[in-house]
Amino acid sequence: MRTIPLKENLNVEFKSDKNLLPDGELIDAVVGMTNAKGGTLFLGVEDDGKITGVHPKHADETGVVALIANKTRPSITVQAELIREESHQVLRIQVPMSSKFVVASSDGKVLQRRLKLNGTPENSPIYPYEINSRLSELSLLDFSAQILPGAERSDFDSDERVKLRKIIQTQKGDPALLELTDEELDKALRFVKEENGELKPTLTGMLILGKEEKIGELIPTAKSAFQVLEGTQVRVNEEFKKPLLTTFEIFENYLKAWNPELEIEDGLYRRPIPEFSMTAFREGLINAFCHRDYSVLQNVRLAINDEGMTISSPGGFIEGVNLNNLLTVEPNGRNQALADVFKRIGLAEKTGRGIDRIFEGSILYGRPWPSYTESTERYVKLFIQRAKPDIPFIRMISDEEKRLGHSLPINFLLILSALQAGQRMDIEEISDKTHIDPVRVKNNVLKLMEDDLVEEFGSGRNKVYRLDPKAYRESGNIPRRTRQKYVFQGKDLDAIARLAGEHQGFISREEVMNALHISKDQAYRLLRNLTQQTKLEIIKKGRSTRYKVVK
Repeated sequence: MRTIPLKENLNVEFKSDKNLLPDGELIDAVVGMTNAKGGTLFLGVEDDGKITGVHPKHADETGVVALIANKTRPSITVQAELIREESHQVLRIQVPMSSKFVVASSDGKVLQRRLKLNGTPENSPIYPYEINSRLSELSLLDFSAQILPGAERSDFDSDERVKLRKIIQTQKGDPALLELTDEELDKALRFVKEENGELKPTLTGMLILGKEEKIGELIPTAKSAFQVLEGTQVRVNEEFKKPLLTTFEIFENYLKAWNPELEIEDGLYRRPIPEFSMTAFREGLINAFCHRDYSVLQNVRLAINDEGMTISSPGGFIEGVNLNNLLTVEPNGRNQALADVFKRIGLAEKTGRGIDRIFEGSILYGRPWPSYTESTERYVKLFIQRAKPDIPFIRMISDEEKRLGHSLPINFLLILSALQAGQRMDIEEISDKTHIDPVRVKNNVLKLMEDDLVEEFGSGRNKVYRLDPKAYRESGNIPRRTRQKYVFQGKDLDAIARLAGEHQGFISREEVMNALHISKDQAYRLLRNLTQQTKLEIIKKGRSTRYKVVK
């Protein structure tokens, strides 16, 4: 059985060794891989995946390891092992990711393995201006805290400074900042850095306080765009290169014009339900500007269309962050100085957990979760889908928060939202959906059961959970899918008879699963028991087994 992958990807590379691969090409491949995500290099495999075997000179694992260590700067230690595949020997070289340095070959080549637009990998140079970007991805350099060449304090805009102080006051930022002089404030927020006895603006300082014309001249990458499309018609398409506080203000005013609200009754008051959560919008936009790669000449872009709202920013996730750990990874940013400013002045989540607020913004309205699945190595893309709010779910969450006197933790919200669709899920399924550790899922579910928000079915390994219909009833409205499940409890045969009547008198296990919102095993046991009681009759066996109600 073949153990070598069939084709290359970002973490797998094939190198032919029929004619003895030159040392330089081998080193280039290792350097490119270590400066990316690391991976495995198979020496003795053609580009098309055909196995042709390693050259005798490279069959010495120790010698290859020593060669790579001697020819890389700083030295890279790889693991090499000869394996036998399809009657050939292949050298498998495990290349670690370099997490502390940008690595070069001994002759000065700095390369990185990347994916081309068609999804295939290639080795490409890391140019000098990209080294800072790579170090930022590894959290080894705060690009935003560096002095901006050519900038002077006279390039700061006094109107932006007034706006900054007003924001600190209105957004309940750090009050101590308001007691500082302008120079002290600039130092405290790392807007300036001393060089040869003079205070020089940093990238952060210019992005926050810089005059528009100077930002355009000195930071050509600091551009943003706001777009609105209705069908194929472009309603708004504006590009900006203004200081960030002004940019946020413009974007927020634009969004208000394209963010309709639905009002619902909430006790004695009427509660507005916007199409897009303003909290999620603000956190998403701040994240886009704080964590973007300012060495890349692309815009931060906010686009609204018939499907929803997308916020995209140049530069992929920093090292250690991926789609599965967005909500659990320790807060860490590409531009820490810039991020700290937004926290201290009150515009961003002070704990660094702005991503929680983004998810909370959708969950509180009973809508689908925000998605980052279109993000790539080149940019991060946040998509917030347009969807009708789940009014009963909103009221249930609102009632619980009023009872507690505070907002629900994000893990509670994620679990309740996972169960919102009405299906029953076990602990592992909830964990897979929410990316929360199973032990923590179990503890949170138990607390939600104590608060009568979740109920348990089954025993032992067959335990499953769903939203407690009582929680919906107390909020004044049971949604249709939950009301049906509640009625079906204890009346399975009547429910199946009705379902069979809708399907020419026959029903399958899959139809029972979907209609009663139960698992595959539960549906099997239910149908088996009813068949043994001669209340159902098996009409066809096999993969497409069908059942008929016995009258």
